[in-house]
Amino acid sequence: MLPAPLIISLPIADRPTSYRFYRDGLGLEAVGELADDGIPEPLQFVVNDGLRLMLIPTGGFGWVIGGHEVAPRGQSECLLGLGAATPAEADAIVERARAAGSEVVTEPTAQPWGYAGVFADPDGHLWMVSVEPQT
Repeated sequence: MLPAPLIISLPIADRPTSYRFYRDGLGLEAVGELADDGIPEPLQFVVNDGLRLMLIPTGGFGWVIGGHEVAPRGQSECLLGLGAATPAEADAIVERARAAGSEVVTEPTAQPWGYAGVFADPDGHLWMVSVEPQT
């Protein structure tokens, strides 16, 4: 196994919008050399020591995926997850995302398997914030 972090790449429509959302809404740290627009290129955020999120403009994403198609807005092929320690922390994450322009898909609430809420980033990618049940 390589010592480099795992990188999840998502297609985006607008670099500045996505940059602000992930920096301000989720509090993630962008890494890399700044491009002429003042945003790192490639646009990557540190999620944790072993995971980075790379946001690629849709046109460039097409170069990478070849003949595959990107799922249209409103159709999801994956659900990205963020863990929270408490329901209050999960609520705060969802509220920061909402304040940054996110659509909250499901409000945070108790579920049989824990506590969770789901929101969409500016490009419709879904994020679930969850708290495992206390045992």
